[in-house]
Amino acid sequence: MSVLPESLASWIVIAVLLFWFVGAYNRLVRLRAAVLQSYATLDAALGRQLDFVQASISAAPQTGEPSQELLSSIAPLQAATTQLATLLGATRLHPLDAGGMAALGTALQVLISAWQRQHPDAVTVFDADGTLSRPVPAQPGAVAVAAPNTAEPIAWPEPSAAAEIARSQFNLAVRNYNEAIVQFPALLVAWAVRLRPAAPLR
Repeated sequence: MSVLPESLASWIVIAVLLFWFVGAYNRLVRLRAAVLQSYATLDAALGRQLDFVQASISAAPQTGEPSQELLSSIAPLQAATTQLATLLGATRLHPLDAGGMAALGTALQVLISAWQRQHPDAVTVFDADGTLSRPVPAQPGAVAVAAPNTAEPIAWPEPSAAAEIARSQFNLAVRNYNEAIVQFPALLVAWAVRLRPAAPLR
């Protein structure tokens, strides 16, 4: 006895469900690919920031033996640069891993803080669309006002809007992807193929 449905109505239902599943799966895959593509741009932008910081460290005045004061100011920045470079390499392999992205965000904030301590007068902030937000000195306790559903702009070491634009585009792609995989009935597809939420870069 055949286990296949014999009625035309059953075949139609199966065909509709199959087409829906394929369509929903393809949409989720496209959104996931958009996250990966935007991360590649972000990765390149973060790499340029690291190069800028490393170049500034290498360009520090070298007059004989460096003073203890100079060493104590550069050492935290050098350590933060090394840590961020290590985590950036790890995140590059798994950009959708929420834990890895959280660690990268923490390392980035450590680098930004170390840079601002050494260069308090060289702080320029760009909004997510690349417009200049505030070229003001960093002040302890100062809080930037971000638009709803957006991350607070970062005062990047290199005064370029590229990194903030890349971070904004990545976070937007992550949000679109995360919203899609929890919507019913697409969440059934996400569960079936084991798609997991990604994390933005804070």
